[in-house]
Amino acid sequence: MKQVIKTEKAPGAIGPYSQGIKACNLMFISGQLPIDVSVSEDLITEPKAAARAALNNVKAIVEAGGATMDQVVKVTLFLTDMKDFTAVNEVYAEFFKDPCPSRSTYAVAGLPKGAVLEIEAIAFTG
Repeated sequence: MKQVIKTEKAPGAIGPYSQGIKACNLMFISGQLPIDVSVSEDLITEPKAAARAALNNVKAIVEAGGATMDQVVKVTLFLTDMKDFTAVNEVYAEFFKDPCPSRSTYAVAGLPKGAVLEIEAIAFTG
């Protein structure tokens, strides 16, 4: 059985999907754009600030699902410019400590709303 995870501390879905879904002992967090909903619905474009906003959104959803960032086991980063990789990595290290989750990073041609990055995650809840 699956359970929807929803929080007002992260941007709402802009299509037919959920912010997060819990199924069995896993939590799947949909890709999060760099938006700080406590400030506005505008995209953040500076790479470090964008990474921080997107990771805070991931964190808000993980916590709404009853887990912590220490329980994240897989992260996927989508970057529109691989030149931002180092800056994003610096912020990423603030959110994940050893043992860090596994991770993939992809360069993409474009993202929803013209975002510079998007971050999705999977967490273990059991």
